[in-house]
Amino acid sequence: MTDAQTILSGAHAVLVVDWPSRDVPDALVRGGFTVVVHGGPGPEDYAPYELERGEVVVRPAGPAPLRADLVYSHRPVDELPGIVELARTLGATTVWLQSGRGAGGAKDVTGCWMPDDESRRAREIVESAGLVYLDQPYIGDAVRELDARA
Repeated sequence: MTDAQTILSGAHAVLVVDWPSRDVPDALVRGGFTVVVHGGPGPEDYAPYELERGEVVVRPAGPAPLRADLVYSHRPVDELPGIVELARTLGATTVWLQSGRGAGGAKDVTGCWMPDDESRRAREIVESAGLVYLDQPYIGDAVRELDARA
């Protein structure tokens, strides 16, 4: 099992802070995770995503969840300190950062490429807070692979 699959196997609740495509929260919901998406800057901009009759539905936005095991983020590294603080407040053990860029920096919704210095900086921010850092593979693929093994 990869590190990503180990993390996912131990997680139940996921907070998603932005995404490169709707596949991220949808894959997590379909994978059996409790998913809340932080869809804006306000304290009431957290929307639960749930599976209902085979379709992913978005519930009305409300306050932040009380807890999360994993925080997934598709935000710039400069925003990571605030995201890490939120992760710690929610009791998360892992922050999974996805760039949404392919090799060389081109936009790619499943891309995880980052310049080495940016990846090192992100890792330092997360790990200095005592959390586990992941920046690959693409979380949607990791969830589907884990689900296929079950």
